[in-house]
Amino acid sequence: MKALPAKDVEHTLQNSRGARVDEDVPAKFAVGDRVLTRNFNPVGHTRLPRYARGRHGVIARDHGVFIFPDTHALGEGMKPQHLYSVHFTGQELWGPDASRCNGVCMDLWDDYLDPA
Repeated sequence: MKALPAKDVEHTLQNSRGARVDEDVPAKFAVGDRVLTRNFNPVGHTRLPRYARGRHGVIARDHGVFIFPDTHALGEGMKPQHLYSVHFTGQELWGPDASRCNGVCMDLWDDYLDPA
């Protein structure tokens, strides 16, 4: 792999395409909705951590429509869909002994989520 010359970095970054797409894809969830992450074990790429699979959370934010990295990484198309910040309590992720002060927000796509 050849390194990008320093003089070309700014131009390359300004002309690169981001992962956000301007497509009219209906949102499956709204802020405040309770969701359940899917419990699956794909062979390829995924951004849903194993410790968060099969767990309940709450939609905290809808970031808009983005390229779905799981299909895009495999050359199976962009499959645009909403990306949400989902809040999980510490107890939901790590059990009843976890501190009630702890929680995690994860950015997760429609394909990772079901209604709770």
